Amino acid sequence: MRTISTIRIPKTMAPATQRRQPSRTAKLSTTPPNPGNLAVMLIKEEPPSDDDLPLLKVKRSPLSDVIPPKKRHKTESPTSLTSIPPITSDSTSLSSKKLLAYTKHTDPSGPFPLFPHPTPSDCLLALNILSSLHGARHRPKPATLKAPSNRAGCGDSPSVLDALVRTILSQNTSDQNSSRAKKSMDTIYGRSDNWDAIVQGGQAKLEETIKCGGLGAVKSKCIYNLLQEVKAKHGEYSLESLRKIDDNDMVMKELLGFKGIGPKTASCVMLFSLGRESFAVDTHVWRISGLIGWRPGGATRDETHLHLDRRIPGDMKFGLHVLMVTHGKRCEECKAGGVVKGRCKLRKAFEGAVEDRKVKE
Repeated sequence: MRTISTIRIPKTMAPATQRRQPSRTAKLSTTPPNPGNLAVMLIKEEPPSDDDLPLLKVKRSPLSDVIPPKKRHKTESPTSLTSIPPITSDSTSLSSKKLLAYTKHTDPSGPFPLFPHPTPSDCLLALNILSSLHGARHRPKPATLKAPSNRAGCGDSPSVLDALVRTILSQNTSDQNSSRAKKSMDTIYGRSDNWDAIVQGGQAKLEETIKCGGLGAVKSKCIYNLLQEVKAKHGEYSLESLRKIDDNDMVMKELLGFKGIGPKTASCVMLFSLGRESFAVDTHVWRISGLIGWRPGGATRDETHLHLDRRIPGDMKFGLHVLMVTHGKRCEECKAGGVVKGRCKLRKAFEGAVEDRKVKE
């Protein structure tokens, strides 16, 4: 058998004039330096670092039987992610996971049963302050609700399906960008709710049409799949049947069953198009609710929706949602990246309460 041993040569070697230096290439001695007719091969490695001793390796093997080294085989971990088959079961589909996450806290106490804010008086105070700053907001009567022609909006359309598509366009982008995408659909398809033309044109054409609004690949896939699912389920491009369902939780579950539709999008459609008392939580509402102490610091947007939807009185949900979104865009202190100057009336009204809650947490 072949053995490998390592010889370390101290740095305090004799001067080069007194020692014969080994060659940089391997040399095979013809005279066996040890019993057993073994050959000695001196191999000098790459120059060592300043902190290492010079290192020489001695390789011994019988002259008549040089055995090649064994190949090293890479072992795979039994728990490697690549060895796990993809999940394809309907029970663990994306829609099922969304429903499971949403229904996990559908008990009356919500996800934070020990967090007592906002109280009805908190909500009324905030509503009055925001109304004084930005003007009162009232829900339009169903008969007067019209889909805006110059912007995408966020659920404000008398057609539930149109409201859903418009809200998808508004996801993770500005009003200006979502409206640009909506207008592009008007130009290419005649109008943004020409569902037959959109489906017949294919997803690639839709992506090219709405890419000006951002996330064209993601949103086109979501809209295209939505239209196909609606037609397959209801036999037509319509979701008006949702108006016949009285239970808000059932309506929410129906909307969450579509790919790409989350609680925020579904809640906006329920609040504006269906006229339900559902408190939608977008990025502005989530941020402001944290600034005024209406949610625990680590609450996610979906958890915040479930929490506030249970604590805010129904007759205040529409006004508070619209006003908090407006305030989150206009207030120099409450908008994203805003600088605190101590002038925001809303934050000043809840400042003491927020500090008290921080101490308790």
